[in-house]
Amino acid sequence: MSAPDAHRLDISPEHNTATNSLRKTWSRRSIQSHDGMTLAATEKEVDESLFGADDGPNVRESDFRHKQGLTSDRYSKDGSSSGMPAHAVLPRLNLIRLAYQSTGVIYGDIGTSPLYVYSSTFSDNPSHVDLLGALSIIIWSLTLIVSIKYVCIVLSANDEGEGGTFAMYSLLSRYSHITKHDPKTAKTVKIKRYRTGDIPKSNFTIRSFLEKSRVAHAVLKALAVFGVSLILADSILTPAQSVLGAVQGLKVINESISRSTIVGVSCTILVILFLLQPLGIHRLGSAFAPIVIVWLTFNMSFGIYNLVKHDWTVLKAFSPYFAGNFFDRNGVEALFADLGAFSARAVRISWLVFAYPCLLLAYIGQAAYISDDPTAYSNPFFKTVPPGMFYPSLVLSILATIVASQAMITSTFQLLSQVMNTSYFPQITMIYTSTTFHGQVYIPMANWLMMIGTVIVTAVYSNTTKLGHAYGVCVILVTFITTCMVSLVAIIVWRLNWLLVLAIWLPFATLDGLYLTSALTKLPHGAWFTVLLAVILGSIFVLWRYGKEQQWKSEDIHRCELRHLVVEGADGRRRMAEKYGGAELTTIKGFGIFFDKAGDTVPTVYEEFLRKFEAQQEVHVFLHLRTLSKPHVPLEDRYTVSCTSVNNCYRLIIRHGYNDRVVSPDLAKLVHEQTRKAILGFAVGRPVTIGESRERSGGAPKTGMDDPAGGSGEASVCPNTGAPSTISSEVRHRTVEEFDAAIKRRVEALDKAFATQVVYIVGKEHLRLICGRNNWFKRMILGTFIWMRENTRAKIAKMEVPVEKLVEVGFVREI
Repeated sequence: MSAPDAHRLDISPEHNTATNSLRKTWSRRSIQSHDGMTLAATEKEVDESLFGADDGPNVRESDFRHKQGLTSDRYSKDGSSSGMPAHAVLPRLNLIRLAYQSTGVIYGDIGTSPLYVYSSTFSDNPSHVDLLGALSIIIWSLTLIVSIKYVCIVLSANDEGEGGTFAMYSLLSRYSHITKHDPKTAKTVKIKRYRTGDIPKSNFTIRSFLEKSRVAHAVLKALAVFGVSLILADSILTPAQSVLGAVQGLKVINESISRSTIVGVSCTILVILFLLQPLGIHRLGSAFAPIVIVWLTFNMSFGIYNLVKHDWTVLKAFSPYFAGNFFDRNGVEALFADLGAFSARAVRISWLVFAYPCLLLAYIGQAAYISDDPTAYSNPFFKTVPPGMFYPSLVLSILATIVASQAMITSTFQLLSQVMNTSYFPQITMIYTSTTFHGQVYIPMANWLMMIGTVIVTAVYSNTTKLGHAYGVCVILVTFITTCMVSLVAIIVWRLNWLLVLAIWLPFATLDGLYLTSALTKLPHGAWFTVLLAVILGSIFVLWRYGKEQQWKSEDIHRCELRHLVVEGADGRRRMAEKYGGAELTTIKGFGIFFDKAGDTVPTVYEEFLRKFEAQQEVHVFLHLRTLSKPHVPLEDRYTVSCTSVNNCYRLIIRHGYNDRVVSPDLAKLVHEQTRKAILGFAVGRPVTIGESRERSGGAPKTGMDDPAGGSGEASVCPNTGAPSTISSEVRHRTVEEFDAAIKRRVEALDKAFATQVVYIVGKEHLRLICGRNNWFKRMILGTFIWMRENTRAKIAKMEVPVEKLVEVGFVREI
């Protein structure tokens, strides 16, 4: 590998024989592992039976190449990836479709700002100089902050296509050791650095400081969590602000319309919008896109009309000289937070080609009109509408503000999915609404809570003037945090010279600081509400993460390998290891399926079952379900079967897409068929015919090797009943008849057990607080975590397997 300061795969001492071939395989794929945890990006798709199995498999190059082939869609057409974040190359038609949808979902918020920017900027009729200053600020804000900072720079700092401050933190954590990782995934592939000397010394020093400083760890985590919390808090206000701003236009028609009527109409519109969310972003985006396109086109046309008819000299506001002390920012962070639902290229195309010029002309045209009629600042959009276009504009503005609310709703779903995936929030129900794009999700609980919160805020504040005091501070804070985070990404991930990064960071940070200083004046007048809400949300995220880390620590103590749990006595009978009491194990007739959450070592539920009942089924399978970030996984790549050191005990890993239905009433039949095919795959020392085995289920399970003499342990299905380390030598000395007899015995045992009885065994972990080891503050934090966990965990009754065949084994872990 020629990548700077790259990594090697460290797969325990017994795996060193495969290291060179793995390196060569990875190098041929030209995946440049720029430092940190780069290879962990594909870790979710790497078979756990290859890496971190119970009994030390001998991984072969062809197996590794096959597993990596599952992730090829993440890279460019030639299979390569650069040091910059990986982007999938979309077909042109899909790219155009995403750009079209992103116009409908993302730009509703910033696109409706012409309704109230000038009215929120001025409190009295503006002078010509003040008007030029405000317009200059708007022009350069759209150019510098949105077009250059966000569209050209920040969108590149995404983590596997996901945007937002938390995605940048996740990206940094893969390139530097600044956070703890979930052991269920961290143990799949262990990656270590090796020095090449290619990383600039200054960058290396900065990265080393971040890795060694606990204060730096805490600050980065706090910034990431607070950034997400600010956007989520702002998502409660944005829909209320946007919809109220448009519905208040009804008073232009009839001044006698009461405030309660406006609030009632606004709340009704908001409720309808949230009720539409289950339809999915792709449907809403396609439906909303024409509205936003027409709305922005209207604004552009009105701007050109007013510029021609009124004071065209406002064009001199393009000079930065007029950018005085007027600051106003609206809705830019939604571009980045919504990135996971679309793609960076789609967002860039839709902004630079369409939204940006439309908004520029809209603001310039409004300024030209206000220059001739300063009183028009109070209602800049409706006062500047050309004759005969008022009613169409009113209807369109209401529709556009509905779309504006969608931008924040979409970003909320995106950010929550990121937070859940990184163990900062419980795993609540999340529904994928697109069969093509992974990032388009719907979270029911979040949707209904947002609806309730938005309706309450609309009723309490009742008009945009009051809401304006609370609105905007969160967005300004997030843009400042984003500026700082993307600078670290540029130094650590992109390896840019720190002086260059500083030269770019300084002007943007100064501009963000000026905006922030202006926005913080709103804190005593209502902005405290959103900041307080963000602090509460951030505290919940940090609390959950701390609780999970304590849970991982407790679970790690109890992890063991199968050969250390079950041993064979001198009499040939299986018994528990001396460490676990040494009791002889009774054989229970039937076929046991143990749900395996981790997918490596011994499933906790199996260990607890043996210790409680001192018995095991005739044949049992450790079943691990792994969801990949793609809608579907082909059948031929879906199953991996491996044997363990215990006779008639297998591990089945099912890789599936988020739209694949795996757990069903026929799950036992599927497990039986795939295990049977894997055993028969080595009949008479050669693999079974693939086409023959596909006739029933469409695919054959992968077994980790091509012949029974080439591997050991969990890397292969082998008829040997002894320890994996002796499988290879024993197989070589067996006759074909002996080998076939062993295969036959395994198949007969499997079929007999399956025909006798099927039992699904699921574990239920309970956490207990150790009062003597924790002070009162930790007890309060961990007690809250345990309460949240008990009320958000998946219910066994919801599993789609026959209830009469389901057994739940409870056990307690102390934290």
